[in-house]
Amino acid sequence: MEFTPFFFLLITIIAFTVAAAQPHSNITLSSFLTTTTAGARNLSWLSPSGDFAFGFVPLPTNASLFLLAIWFANLPNTTTLIWTPNRDKPLPPNSSVILTSDGQLSLRDPTGTEIWNPGAPKASYAAMLDTGDFVLAASDSSILWNSFSDPTDTILPTQTLSPGTEIVAKLSNDDFSNGRFKLRMQNNGNLVFYQIAVPTGYQYSSYWAANSLMANSRLIFNVSGSIDLISPNGSVLSTLTSATMKSTSDYYHRGTLDYDGVFRHYIYPKQTTVAGGAAEWLLMDFKPADICQNLITSPGSGACGYNSYCGYDTKQMVACQCPVGYSWVDPNRTYMGCKPNFTMPSCISGVPSEGFQMVRIEKLDFPIEDYDQFNPMDEADCEQQCLDDCFCAASIHDGIGNCWKKKFPFSNGRKGNYVSRVAFIKVSNNDNLPSSHCTKKRTWILPGSIVLAGSVVLNFIILSITLIYLRKSKRKQNHQLNDSVLGPNLKAFTYKELEEATKGFSEELGRGACGTVYRGYLGPELTGTPDLAVKKLRDFQPDIDKEFANEVKSIGQTHHKNLVRLLGYCNQDMKRLLVYEYMSKGSLASYLFSGIRPPWEQRVEIILGIARGLRYLHEECSTQIIHCDIKPQNVLLDENFNPRISDFGLAKLLKTDQTRTNTGIRGTKGYVAPEWFRNSAISAKVDVYSFGVMVLEILFCRRNVEKEMEEEKALLTFWVSDCYNDGRIDALAEGDEEAMADMGRVERFLMVALWCVQEEPALRPTMGQVTQMLEGAVVIDPVPPSP
Repeated sequence: MEFTPFFFLLITIIAFTVAAAQPHSNITLSSFLTTTTAGARNLSWLSPSGDFAFGFVPLPTNASLFLLAIWFANLPNTTTLIWTPNRDKPLPPNSSVILTSDGQLSLRDPTGTEIWNPGAPKASYAAMLDTGDFVLAASDSSILWNSFSDPTDTILPTQTLSPGTEIVAKLSNDDFSNGRFKLRMQNNGNLVFYQIAVPTGYQYSSYWAANSLMANSRLIFNVSGSIDLISPNGSVLSTLTSATMKSTSDYYHRGTLDYDGVFRHYIYPKQTTVAGGAAEWLLMDFKPADICQNLITSPGSGACGYNSYCGYDTKQMVACQCPVGYSWVDPNRTYMGCKPNFTMPSCISGVPSEGFQMVRIEKLDFPIEDYDQFNPMDEADCEQQCLDDCFCAASIHDGIGNCWKKKFPFSNGRKGNYVSRVAFIKVSNNDNLPSSHCTKKRTWILPGSIVLAGSVVLNFIILSITLIYLRKSKRKQNHQLNDSVLGPNLKAFTYKELEEATKGFSEELGRGACGTVYRGYLGPELTGTPDLAVKKLRDFQPDIDKEFANEVKSIGQTHHKNLVRLLGYCNQDMKRLLVYEYMSKGSLASYLFSGIRPPWEQRVEIILGIARGLRYLHEECSTQIIHCDIKPQNVLLDENFNPRISDFGLAKLLKTDQTRTNTGIRGTKGYVAPEWFRNSAISAKVDVYSFGVMVLEILFCRRNVEKEMEEEKALLTFWVSDCYNDGRIDALAEGDEEAMADMGRVERFLMVALWCVQEEPALRPTMGQVTQMLEGAVVIDPVPPSP
């Protein structure tokens, strides 16, 4: 549970001062805390080390309501809660917690009414321990009750979940009441994750389990940093999460069942390491690996609310979204799902499709609760079947002939590259939404055809004249393009124009899986000055003209000094070509692996430029662009050796399998992120992985895989990791005097690269974070684990 810096400031405003919170070894009887300064002896009770505090904190959404809580006391600018007993009933000012004279711990509202009491026998004293556990103890120091035995949503090192114990996630990021997910240590020895209904608490079927059945097993958070399921005889049955490479003496650890249903293992350096501010909680491990795929419930809405679908944000938190034409029931409580922005169709009118259209959304599925199925059926008929059915609110097509109809509301929605289906959502025509490009039109009424309906010949003549007119108009438009000069806007070229500009595609610059690049010259004079690089893409299906043009135009709207600028395109018949500005120094691969080592400062600027270009694609474009094939061959150099990323957007443009191998993996061997092999959700982190590999190649001027080298050096990422762990970075830069003179920056860039090539996407930084680390704005800590 985390509060923002603003709410941490609110704590200070209401006098939660450091001076008023002194360490206590033992809390004596009759001690108390209140939510105001009036009459308060203390505002929080600290552990002896000062690492943990017990007291009141205000809600982030309402500073006049308070939770009794335990939190990490030494984290600057943030308050991360560990435990609270009144999460469902925040208290107003003048509330208090008292260790009564007869040894009872009592939480009371301003009227003195008791809100919570752990019900422990009479205690002699209480203590806030350095483990983060708050205890009530007898005179012989035996524990009568402790917070570790009654957890909320978080567990800490040394804590154990015994049989029958559970933790429950909070409801949302800033709502600390009981949420929609629980983790339970069952009596039969199994560790199980459940979704629960709000507010009733009804328990749906499990969405993750350790599948270990040994009675009296326990979940133990070891001081080594591993959270293990332990049998009664002490053997490890399974590991939930692990961060054993990060010492608990140097890092705070916590395991939290987050509000999105994922159990995450976080660490935080005990010393501030970020320039000008605090460090952040770093995600080390989590379960399940992909909750969007794991969690399907019936009944129930799934990982997200009804009519919404599951995806992930840049921090790998679940990000639920509404389909086109729908909006949140409550934007502050997205788990409540989405509502249509129109009145659903009725069967009363007798014309079910009147006033409605279908919106096509690729890679979206609502996998259960169908009310009808058809096979065989193509996409167009699947779409039309729903449009013509007054009961149907959406239809799903799997691409191989199966079509399903769905009534309102939809459940268990999920969207991602692992989804091979297409959804058609019925929406109102009044929403001004683009209809699907493959919507089947049953009739086409030309002006005047009512009068001529009886004459097939006359209708044919009118249609022919119309087509001739349109063809002449197109020729006229193409003639105008012939006379145009390329400016800042995208131009639509004819195939003949580009054939002439490239001298019949005679001067090949390079070729790859997507197509072949030719050198081109602008204008009929052909002065010999190179102006263009024309990429001739592999053949396309003829029915995606409009979609191709729209995607190209969206790519053409990107402008960044580290991207190759798209100047125009050709979309004629089955020919698809892209026209780029010409990069005179060729590819980074040719420059880097030519046998002559480029200057060190130039390599540094190339790395920084590529990072900034990727950050722009991932985080600064109006629509995120994931490259999917970052490698030196796809980075070009202009006349000043500035790096320019090329071929971005092609993964989306090519649509089907044209950038994939027969295994369904996009990218190039040696640069492909591990998640491609696991059929996991694909995010911008695949580019981060490829970038990390390429940084190592640029640093040490060698390819990632060198089969002719000795075995320990053959794979660059492994060799670099081994040398780094052994403290032999100098061996990597041997013979590179310029780099050897700047080993501080070499090590920084190397550490960034090792973070980028972590196997788990959640451990990799974003490109924004990468850029900050490379530029030295952020100190890189902790040390990256071995990939």
